[in-house]
Amino acid sequence: MVARTRYAPDRGLTARMTATMFLLGLVFVIFVAAIVFILGAVHASTGIIVLAAVVLGGGIAIGSLFFSDKIALSTAGAVEVTPQQAPELHGVVDRICALADMPKPRIAISPTDIPNAFATGRNSEHAVLCVTQGLLRRLDREELEGVISHELSHVAHKDVMVMTIASFLAIIAGLLIRFSFYGELFGGGRRSSNDQNSGLILLAILGVSIVVYAISFLLIRLLSRYRELAADRSGALLTGQPSALASALQKVSGTIARIPTKDLREAQPLNAFFFVPALSARDGGTAIANLFSTHPPLEKRLAQLAKISKQLGQQQ
Repeated sequence: MVARTRYAPDRGLTARMTATMFLLGLVFVIFVAAIVFILGAVHASTGIIVLAAVVLGGGIAIGSLFFSDKIALSTAGAVEVTPQQAPELHGVVDRICALADMPKPRIAISPTDIPNAFATGRNSEHAVLCVTQGLLRRLDREELEGVISHELSHVAHKDVMVMTIASFLAIIAGLLIRFSFYGELFGGGRRSSNDQNSGLILLAILGVSIVVYAISFLLIRLLSRYRELAADRSGALLTGQPSALASALQKVSGTIARIPTKDLREAQPLNAFFFVPALSARDGGTAIANLFSTHPPLEKRLAQLAKISKQLGQQQ
């Protein structure tokens, strides 16, 4: 899923991401096998529920893939800007795209003072990069280049497509949980003897779906954290300035930690897209919080960048 750009690959992270995708695929196969087994002698209406979940889940996944840019910009309240409206920002993006040998995305600015950025779109031809006014106000040019290089790495490596494919199983499982729950809620009290078997089947599907959803949720979060580390690494290597990216990470994380929680909650829907998640800065860094986070801990990101800086220093 890597585009032909000058962004450096990371074989170690790629191997771990491949293993995670394999586990997701394995869970999907087991999930399908369990559903087929449960539906061995099922009432037709229950089979229709499963089919509806698959079709609806596929529609949601495809819709989110093709309209992720529009949805994200609308959520952020961002507006696309021309080179005349934001010459410095366009200049930085032009430089990064030239270094990476990739098409230039559309550029948008969000009016919020929360310092952050994100890039989305199913491929480089349909990508959009969004930065906030708060980020532009706080970072110098080198730090901004580091952030933009990180974000465009997501575009070059088609991360939106990868994460959409990875999320497909969780979407189906989540829909089956809802359908099975409401099927029991509204149909459980007035079943005939024949319908009781369908009720037990719905409960079995509900149980399997809950387990599958939980496993796939954790694997998707793990995959997301790997992809953030990969974007940090490839972005730092592209610009040759890992210290600037580390400085940007510290500035953004420190500023977010001082912003009232009620303001951060408005930006929370974009957490998975953001350069730094809105609310994890004050989760205390506990193991449980890290397990459910879309991004690696700040300390881990800084340690990787320090290692890259040392390696680049040794090569010079």
